[in-house]
Amino acid sequence: MIKKYFTAKDLVIYQGDVLDKDNFKEEFIDLIVTSPPYNVGINYNSSNDTMSYEEYLWFSERWLSNCLKWTRSTGRLCLNIPLDKNKGGQRSVGADLTVLAQKVGWKYHSTIVWNEGNISRRTAWGSWLSASAPYVIAPVELIVILYKDKWKKKNGSRQNDITKEEFMEWTNGLWTFSGESKKKIGHPAPFPRELPKRCIKLFSFIGDIVFDPFCGSGTTLIEAKLLKRKAIGLEIDLTYCELAKRRIQKEVGLLLTS
Repeated sequence: MIKKYFTAKDLVIYQGDVLDKDNFKEEFIDLIVTSPPYNVGINYNSSNDTMSYEEYLWFSERWLSNCLKWTRSTGRLCLNIPLDKNKGGQRSVGADLTVLAQKVGWKYHSTIVWNEGNISRRTAWGSWLSASAPYVIAPVELIVILYKDKWKKKNGSRQNDITKEEFMEWTNGLWTFSGESKKKIGHPAPFPRELPKRCIKLFSFIGDIVFDPFCGSGTTLIEAKLLKRKAIGLEIDLTYCELAKRRIQKEVGLLLTS
């Protein structure tokens, strides 16, 4: 059963499972910015990251369907996922989840390629210096842009805070910035603040409700609050709820009460 873990002005963290379709009773989301588990064996406290691929697709279908149900007709989803993976066999994760999202009702708009420059994700070379069976691994991830019913957004405050320079740079679908340190944040799979910052400024108005169903260390909520949006996060693990709360209190500070 979902419950409020932390509340402040225009910000709420809920502790609960995204697979529960009854978490929220009405459509309220303007923008989702999230990075779900990648199913690559990361040691989360409360989530199984070693499912079979079929189980992972079932899990993905469930949460994508629930989030669609909670999203307003003009709502968008910025979905940060891997291009592919090679642990446990080669899988076209990005393509499969993009198709799956459309199957449950999301509409496709575009894909941003995030060049994080992290070749350390390589787990094998395959056949070294041989055409026998080489592995090709790209140091990129995807941010798939989806929407519910209508792409053109006419509701909300209609107030923008994006600069001309940001708009011109960020509408180019190749983004280059570094990833985030697990050790620094204290979470096994944090994403950098630059990612939600760009998505929020590019795809939402000031005052919109920004939601992260895998809130983790609270990065999306921090950026949403700093950018004068309403921030709502959902996280299954109590330890990460507390981590997000502490980070938000540290990074956002006085904005929580003003």
